[in-house]
Amino acid sequence: MAFRRPDALRVEIPGPLGPRLVAVARDGQLVAVFPGDHCVFTGEAGADAFASLLGIALDPSEIMDLLVGVSSPKLRAYRAGWGAKLPSVIEATLPDGGRLNVQVEDADLDPSLGSRAFDAPASGGFRPVTAAEARELWSAR
Repeated sequence: MAFRRPDALRVEIPGPLGPRLVAVARDGQLVAVFPGDHCVFTGEAGADAFASLLGIALDPSEIMDLLVGVSSPKLRAYRAGWGAKLPSVIEATLPDGGRLNVQVEDADLDPSLGSRAFDAPASGGFRPVTAAEARELWSAR
């Protein structure tokens, strides 16, 4: 996961043969590709899309805050266990009651990211899917 304020967020979920999901939110738009399935989901980058896709009903800025140790008023509960400069453990109860537990292995406050890190992932020829189909693609395995 990487982000650049105010609204650029990148999420990659690994799989055995490469990424299962690469999602980029930027300029109010969300593009999520499933390379192994040749599918793409596009939508508005808001809490509803993140809830449908990842089960996290927060908008990109709230996700960024959560990762740097700032709770959102939408959360039912939030706890951060701190490393040297950033949280190393994050436990949150989401608005719908779901629990999010994050173990941060390597946090960097100022990573050297390429200029294209927050460009929409390539999806030429990929089949468009709904948010529900997209969530099944990565979570059912």
